[in-house]
Amino acid sequence: MLTLRRVKSLPVQDPGTPDHRSPARYLIWLTRTQARSVAAGATLGVIWMLSQALMPGVIGRAIDEGVAAKDASALALWAGVLLVLGAFQATSGVIRHRFSVFNWLAAAYRTVQVVIRQSTRLGATLPKRLSAGEVVSVGISDVAHIGEGMDILGRGSGAVVAIIVVSAILLTTSPPLGLVVLIGVPVILAIAAPMLRPLRERETRHRELVGELNGRATDLVAGLRVLRGIGGESLYAGRYRAESQRVRAAGVHEAHAESRLSGAEVLLPGLLVALVTWMGAHFAVDGKITPGQLVSFYGYAVFLIEPLRTVGEAAGKLTKAHVAAGRVCRLLALEPEITGTGSRRPDGDELVDHASGLVVRPGRLTAVAAADPRDAQAIADRLGRYADADVTFGGVPLSEVEGVRDRILVAVNEDRLFSGPLRESLGGGSLGPGALEAAIQAASAEDIVDAVGLDAHVVEAGREFSGGQQQRLRLVRALAAGPDVLVLVEPTSAVDAHTEARIAGRLGAARAGRTTVVCTTSPLVLDRADHVVYVEDGRVLAEGAHRELLDDEPRYAATVTRGEAVTTS
Repeated sequence: MLTLRRVKSLPVQDPGTPDHRSPARYLIWLTRTQARSVAAGATLGVIWMLSQALMPGVIGRAIDEGVAAKDASALALWAGVLLVLGAFQATSGVIRHRFSVFNWLAAAYRTVQVVIRQSTRLGATLPKRLSAGEVVSVGISDVAHIGEGMDILGRGSGAVVAIIVVSAILLTTSPPLGLVVLIGVPVILAIAAPMLRPLRERETRHRELVGELNGRATDLVAGLRVLRGIGGESLYAGRYRAESQRVRAAGVHEAHAESRLSGAEVLLPGLLVALVTWMGAHFAVDGKITPGQLVSFYGYAVFLIEPLRTVGEAAGKLTKAHVAAGRVCRLLALEPEITGTGSRRPDGDELVDHASGLVVRPGRLTAVAAADPRDAQAIADRLGRYADADVTFGGVPLSEVEGVRDRILVAVNEDRLFSGPLRESLGGGSLGPGALEAAIQAASAEDIVDAVGLDAHVVEAGREFSGGQQQRLRLVRALAAGPDVLVLVEPTSAVDAHTEARIAGRLGAARAGRTTVVCTTSPLVLDRADHVVYVEDGRVLAEGAHRELLDDEPRYAATVTRGEAVTTS
């Protein structure tokens, strides 16, 4: 039996290795991983349906042997049997529902776990291959459809067995009526089957559009402040409105296909019931069956509506589960661009990017100023091994270095703050005394912490903070981590000049003795760097002190001053 404590044990610690070769294989894998609960749900579904299926026959026997024969003991006997069947139906129905809910949740949780694990494995590859909206759609709507597919197995199994049993009873009691049912059920399924394909196609198209719309909504929320600043809010809202209408139209097309299937689930079984009832009435008038059997046949005919509708419902839900599993399989089939971890320890701390010619010497604050910001981002990706490239760390290829993610940290403005206490979001729970406070001071974030407190709750992505405040808090987290090599990409682009000057003055002291690379064109930061490297067309063209480069390299001066006159005094 499924105990309450067992239900509360979800999600499982290890979801297992999914079979994502096809949507059907993925659904079969889910069924196998929770085989005991699925089997229990199916068994209880069969008992639940059979308890109802046998009731018309018992009522018919009670009428023939008790009422018609005026036998009180026979009537009491069959009434007792009916009571037992009712008790079985009620008990099995409650427990079956409990197993069905567990199967729904187990499949949904397991899918969420494998999707999250795969997203973590893909890392920087994920946003390049899938939009945030698609991932959100998988995590919300698709897992629900997969859960419903597992849920329907219990009732669907019971429905199939009940149809077979009732057909056998009718066939032994009245062969013509039994043949009507045996022929009618496959005919109903054959008529309804063509309606499943348009439903599956429209469901797939609707899911794709929902994923795209979720991605646009994510972008809209993330960039709302910027859009308002440049007056683009109405333009972007118009595009979102147009896409939402496309989603609505696709949803309506899907609903049309689903409504036709739902109508068929009612109409076709109803026609079969009407035919069985009509034939049974004629047989009773002709004396071929008893009055009790006529009542039983009518009861069977009415009962058959439920299992036949359940079979149709199962077909629809399994179709949606198949579509949802297809989206999950596509995500699980993605491979990270960077694979494998090294086992060698570097012989030194010098970091060299051979593609650009950048040499980062240990223990220094090196600033990279690029004429094209994309070149600086590409260098940061290569230094952090987010792109496969010819980079060496202490003379060892970066792909062979042990624990690259622990040694080299790349912090970009696309990073997000996590929800929860601010202290935990900044990594304060694992830091020694004073380390977090030093990072806050270096990032000039004292005013933020004083205003809200380290125990304040941070909402998702830290949206209660302004863009500049978020940037400073991200810098606190990066500094607090204390990696051997810290690569910062435009860490002061969203703060005012006074705050930027304070950060520039404190950053070197905060990272004293450790290697720091700052990709920036801010003169305030460049002026405080130990060494400045100028990059153009992806290659290092000049390097030295900031003020020397201003005097000796006109293109560098144009890049960092944007054509404005500067003094070097």
